[in-house]
Amino acid sequence: MSTSVEINNIQLFKSVFTGREDVFAVRWEKGSKSGYMPAYFYDPYRYRVHKMNGGTFQNYLDKEHLLLSEREIEKHLNGEQHIGIYPLLKDNTSWFIVADFDKVEWVEDCKKFINACNEKGISAYLERSRSGKGGHVWIFFEQPYPAIKSRKIFISILEQTGVFSLFDKSSSFDRMFPNQDFLSGKGFGNLIALPLYKKTYEQGNSCFIDVESLEPIPHQWDFIKNIQKISTVKLDELHQIYNAQQDILASIVPKSHNEKLTIRLANDIKINRFAISTALINFLKEELNFLNTEFLVKKKIGKNTFGTER
Repeated sequence: MSTSVEINNIQLFKSVFTGREDVFAVRWEKGSKSGYMPAYFYDPYRYRVHKMNGGTFQNYLDKEHLLLSEREIEKHLNGEQHIGIYPLLKDNTSWFIVADFDKVEWVEDCKKFINACNEKGISAYLERSRSGKGGHVWIFFEQPYPAIKSRKIFISILEQTGVFSLFDKSSSFDRMFPNQDFLSGKGFGNLIALPLYKKTYEQGNSCFIDVESLEPIPHQWDFIKNIQKISTVKLDELHQIYNAQQDILASIVPKSHNEKLTIRLANDIKINRFAISTALINFLKEELNFLNTEFLVKKKIGKNTFGTER
């Protein structure tokens, strides 16, 4: 039975890490494989009969999604199950946005992104991932905010810091949560694993860490209680700024009226990214993207690569 303190923590946790409550996911592991799947309620006896008759869980119809209750969150915090939530709500808004980083430079890139957010008056919080080999930078909103707007804001900040580029496949930035502007109608969107899962938390992972020391914050619950959320007014201001900047960038290279791509050659090569297709962007990123040899040499011999272009 939970104590009153634990109940308060559960309620606090649910109020901060808010996503869809009509469905959630749980982590599964089988041998070397693992993943997340929606949590269901079903009669195991009936399912066993269904399976004996050649059926699968996928085509088993007598099941329904479990609701994300306080009891399910308690099981997560106690280490009984690792929960993932779906941040994109039915109206295509979310209560937060998270930038996911991995690869070798994840710490450096997380710091750059967090500093850039702080400079703009945005509170951003670093969680070390379950594996310990990556980080999640969380940004929370006072009210649900349209994903199409929040994603534009924070992808723009990532681009300005040099952490992310559509053409850079070596970036430690992996994705945003939510990872789409709108629900497709065929699923729940991507999910994010919640922090403070007991078993990995005890290893110093799945918890919030100090940006400088990278050590776990000593009192996680006090830390979470004092998380600062961004107002809708502030988000709207940022969205207007980045919308205006995007309009300016789009006008730098005039759009061609004869279906030809305009390229400007100077000390560097400038291509209007708004005039090229996603397929071409992916081709340039995968086939014509060369790392700076100076960066590679410094990285290989262990020298500081800060300020050196990749």
